[in-house]
Amino acid sequence: MNDLERLADDVRRADTVVAFTGAGISAPSGVPTFRGDDGVWDKFDEGQFAYGRFQRDPEGFWADRLELQREMFDGEFEPNAAHEALAAMGRNENLEAILTQNTDGLHGEAAPASDGTGGPDTDDETTILELHGNSQRVRCTDCGKRRDGDPIFERAAGGELPPTCDCGGVFKPDVVLFGEQLPGAVIQRARSLARESDVFLAIGSSLVVEPAASLPRLAASSGATVGIVNLESTPCDGIADVVYREDVTDALPRLRDLVLE
Repeated sequence: MNDLERLADDVRRADTVVAFTGAGISAPSGVPTFRGDDGVWDKFDEGQFAYGRFQRDPEGFWADRLELQREMFDGEFEPNAAHEALAAMGRNENLEAILTQNTDGLHGEAAPASDGTGGPDTDDETTILELHGNSQRVRCTDCGKRRDGDPIFERAAGGELPPTCDCGGVFKPDVVLFGEQLPGAVIQRARSLARESDVFLAIGSSLVVEPAASLPRLAASSGATVGIVNLESTPCDGIADVVYREDVTDALPRLRDLVLE
């Protein structure tokens, strides 16, 4: 039995399987990465997208955010084979939750998404926790209302800087900005799922950014089987039961087929 077969066997026998995903699962869909070779932060000053700048200069923040949004999402991105494989495992009740650092919303497109606060919409859906938010939405900083981002970005592009809610509050991209804390309910739920997991799959993540990167260690310390699928080495390789150096769009469909056979 090879490592992937062993991992599939563990997934089949587990009561709770949790997947944790990073930029490496969305890069094959064409979504630009923030760091690394030709990353977004090579072209933009990340300091201009800090929460303090948004509070101090919402007009300038939104002008720069429009440029960033065009760079990141000026194209049609679709879930790839890795997203679809996780969605299939969820539909077969082999996957309890997906915790993602990504803000592109592709997991939600591949499978019905929860509201991002820890609970699925129905009992048979996979919980999807977007730890850093969703770039396709905006949220009013006064009333908290969330809306689809496209019409708001169009208003901003038309000169409404910053765009405002019906209540008069300023809209903010529904993502965690530099200097902003992750939503407490989301990270607490993520930590609970990591502790409760029998199998924890870390997929396409460098496992460097905290606090999300500590989740595999939390799962391992609670007795979970930890599997890492990533092209590069990570700081958590030493605590993993299985480390798979392969493209996620190849490895995840194979894992799905082994689990569902």
